[in-house]
Amino acid sequence: MGDQQPGTLRNRKLSRILKIVGISFGVVFVGLQAIPVDRSNPPVVADFDGPAEIKSIMVAKCYDCHSNETKWLWYSYVAPVSWWVSDHVMEGREELNFSNWGEYSDDKKEEKIGEIYDEILDEFMPLPSYLIMHPEAKVTEEEFALIEQWLDGDLE
Repeated sequence: MGDQQPGTLRNRKLSRILKIVGISFGVVFVGLQAIPVDRSNPPVVADFDGPAEIKSIMVAKCYDCHSNETKWLWYSYVAPVSWWVSDHVMEGREELNFSNWGEYSDDKKEEKIGEIYDEILDEFMPLPSYLIMHPEAKVTEEEFALIEQWLDGDLE
């Protein structure tokens, strides 16, 4: 084939295939951005009214997923991560929503306080995946001790 080096045709074919695959992935990625995601923050109905030191911990560590005051950061606008984040927030609000805390019965509040304690103790909350982007959300030993006092009824 004249002055053509061995493999040159093969390299051009591979390059063409990679270009087509890359463009296809790009088109799919851009298309995914058009799928709507719920990033709403409904009104706060009856905000958490616990002790001030506990509220500051909950706002700093829990409110992004467990209140109607979510801070939707840049990655919550990029599919497919946006779907995952939105789903976690909606599930979190269903399980515990500090924006509706005042509507919970005293028994339910007591139950939720125990669940908060257990979830943090077992290191299920904050979610390990959340801590990757928000390491400051990890509950410190001092904060956990305050939550324990709250659980025991020693904080008002």
